[in-house]
Amino acid sequence: QLKLVESGGGLVRPGESLRLSCAASGEFLNHFMIGWFRQAPGKEREGISCVSFDGSVTNYKATVKGRFTISRDNAKNTVYLQMNSLKPEDTGVYYCAALQRPQTLCFMAEYSYPNWGQGSQVTVSS
Repeated sequence: QLKLVESGGGLVRPGESLRLSCAASGEFLNHFMIGWFRQAPGKEREGISCVSFDGSVTNYKATVKGRFTISRDNAKNTVYLQMNSLKPEDTGVYYCAALQRPQTLCFMAEYSYPNWGQGSQVTVSS
């Protein structure tokens, strides 16, 4: 049974950085597509980034492209989301999710992902 655990969230000021981690146990991530999703206060959850099983394909929501970087270390069974130049509108609970799909593609359709972590709070405020 795949279990995902996010970590690395916290309270930061605008312009600062955070790196989120999504650590997996129970199965190896090397045949899973991974997505990062965010739920801002009072809003629906949205996809912000994804990475293919081998790391060769990545996608980003337009509002985070150029500031966020998704990466994975399959040897450590972990996926990362490096978030730079954070803005107050980046505030929310960040979730990672996994879909078993060993293909060179990724997408951020929330309903496609059956495995989810518990979320990590990120607050960007001065």
